[in-house]
Amino acid sequence: MSKNKRKLQLLATLAIIFLLAFSLSCKGFFVNPTLTGVQVGPTASIQQSKTIQESATGTYDDGTTKTLSSGSGVVWSIADSEGSSVATISDTGLVTGTSPGQATVTGAVGTLSGTSTITVTLANLTSIQITPVTQTITSGQTQQYAAMANGGTTVITNSVLWTLNAGSVTGVSIDQVAGVVSTTSGDGGTVTIQAEDQTTGLLSNVATLNITQ
Repeated sequence: MSKNKRKLQLLATLAIIFLLAFSLSCKGFFVNPTLTGVQVGPTASIQQSKTIQESATGTYDDGTTKTLSSGSGVVWSIADSEGSSVATISDTGLVTGTSPGQATVTGAVGTLSGTSTITVTLANLTSIQITPVTQTITSGQTQQYAAMANGGTTVITNSVLWTLNAGSVTGVSIDQVAGVVSTTSGDGGTVTIQAEDQTTGLLSNVATLNITQ
């Protein structure tokens, strides 16, 4: 073998060794970004027996984001405060509504987690009745309202959206989920309360609350 050929072979061998060394150094230099936060969604309203797919998005320390899958270590769970199961969730984040109410979905990756809210409404809803229809309270007191569906067959208090029209009356507010009106020192007067099914847009009757000083 000529000297030139041996030199070429030596150069080729050195080039391969250099490329392998460079590749190994790059692998050691570039570090995978670290997950710093998890966002879960969507927050939504569904009817009984209907489903909705929840998803999780990871935020990393290099400023990037990426959709996370169950294969990425996402653990899904769901909880409510209704005393019954409002909804269930699968290992892949598919939520199924089971009874009227509101539930919190959690997607967790290790010690990091994010949440969203799912409201389950009654299927085949034809009417909403809220009570008390007329009530008087003193400023500083609270008033709980209840919502019944379809002529009073099912309680849906925590699955409707509660609204309050205060007009010029001050110091009064309503919990949009629980239907509790709170009053503080303010002007006396009359306010109205109504409930709405968020899925169909169906409205309840209007209740009147008189607030005295």
